[in-house]
Amino acid sequence: MHALRPLRLPLLLALSLACSGSIDGPTGEPRDDDPLNPIDRLPEYAPGGPVLARLTGDQYRNTLVDLLGSPLPSFELEPDTAPYLFFHIGAASTTLSERGTQLYEEAAQKAVEAALADPARRASVLGCEPTAPGDACLRSVVESFGRRAFRRPLSEAEITRWLDASTEAAEGDAGRATQLLLSAMLQAPSFLYRVEVGELDPANDGRRRYTSHEMAARLSYLLWNTTPDAELLAAADRDELVTDEGVFEHAARLLDDARARRATQQFFAQYLDLRRLDHVERDVTRYPGWTETMTRSMRSEIELVVDDLVFRRDADVRELFGAPRTFVNAELAALYGIDAPGASDVAFVPYEFDASSPRAGVLTTGAFLAMNAHPTETSPTLRGKFVRERVLCQTVPPPPDNVNLDLSDPSGTPRTLRERLEQHRRNPECAACHADIDPPGMLFEHFDSVGVWREEEAGGPVDSSGDLDGVPLDDARDLAIVLAEDPRVPACMVKQLFRHASGRLEVASEARALRALTEHFEASGYRFRELLLTLATSEAFRTVAPVEPIGAEVEE
Repeated sequence: MHALRPLRLPLLLALSLACSGSIDGPTGEPRDDDPLNPIDRLPEYAPGGPVLARLTGDQYRNTLVDLLGSPLPSFELEPDTAPYLFFHIGAASTTLSERGTQLYEEAAQKAVEAALADPARRASVLGCEPTAPGDACLRSVVESFGRRAFRRPLSEAEITRWLDASTEAAEGDAGRATQLLLSAMLQAPSFLYRVEVGELDPANDGRRRYTSHEMAARLSYLLWNTTPDAELLAAADRDELVTDEGVFEHAARLLDDARARRATQQFFAQYLDLRRLDHVERDVTRYPGWTETMTRSMRSEIELVVDDLVFRRDADVRELFGAPRTFVNAELAALYGIDAPGASDVAFVPYEFDASSPRAGVLTTGAFLAMNAHPTETSPTLRGKFVRERVLCQTVPPPPDNVNLDLSDPSGTPRTLRERLEQHRRNPECAACHADIDPPGMLFEHFDSVGVWREEEAGGPVDSSGDLDGVPLDDARDLAIVLAEDPRVPACMVKQLFRHASGRLEVASEARALRALTEHFEASGYRFRELLLTLATSEAFRTVAPVEPIGAEVEE
């Protein structure tokens, strides 16, 4: 029994919910909302449409642990995709393949079998012991487990349907009925997908608001990256999550939990593209300080900086790009050429660079510099593109298919990368984009492919001069100072968080709501924890455009 039959993609529902995730479809471009434009000149707010988001891999595993306990058996899922940076957008815009369906079936069966084989976990999951298919105990399992798995109460018709189907498939065996029932529920669209279409908004008949149960899931997957707990579901049952006070109270509670720290780290890991660290490799003969554990240390450095800013100090999160504070272990200290008392291979210590140091902010860490470089040389283009797209939310189009990207120098005469790029930009098809991304990227040229400071390149002194939007700068430290005060940086962070939370790009009619979020962010002293709370309680997160029904009901 696979969801009481082989799982079918909820195609009709997917179409009705604009699964592409954006009014412009999957190829829609991010909109450039000028953060200096007064809010009263922006159009009146109107929400974007709903998306049909499948649980991401981490959400799926976290949810299984919450439903069935741990440990989970090993299983494979189709990998997440991250269009426009975020897994949540990928989950709302990619199609589940036939193999992906089969993997969900195998994962559900393994997870349920492991949970039911453990007496303590079995008792926790079931709450009673079924003695026959369809008995009172199994009915209570359908109601209680279904409510937790589907993140809402089941209707009487649904309860009957699940009981009848599991009874028919069990052939008189209560144990088989239990196993099939649970594994089928974990393959149902109501479990695998977050179906959030809202209800009529009594305050505005031109839009819909998310229901209390939909808000419970939205809050929990945003702030914890897992399913709602019993308290949040109970609040939804009482319909508390359609009021400002109710949403604020429960969002604040969730943010005080350790799970909020892990979910916040997930956002920043995707925002900064830390998964690319997994693919960074360097030749130790070319880079003697490189180690097998270096990328793990680089990731830990960023995680410690984020945790310090957001939760330990609850500080101005713009420090991420401008402050000379970081955390290092012994191998990072060696990479940076600093003395960090107390640091060891496993112990990280806080470190503050002095005013003469070339380092400040995340863009001078080994993680950023190594991810945005080639195995044997730097890449001003990759580094500048990162600044434009991720930090400033500007769109950099891909190069034309027929452009030669080879920057090697066949003459054999040593030339700097700057010189080779200048020659590359003579191609008119390349000039426009490279004129925007190379100048800020050049500011990092004193840092080699692993982030070590260097004075020479191609037998001469390194030239790290560049600019940002025509403002001349000398190096990456200058850029850090500029970005720390650039109003586009917090406005972009708000936009990136909204995309992550919504599983789609913003639409033009949401610009006013994003500006309001940015203004609240500024008023809070740019505290990211406060931004999360403001977003969770905002109309941008709690309202949705209506969709037209297509006259077909999707089976569970």
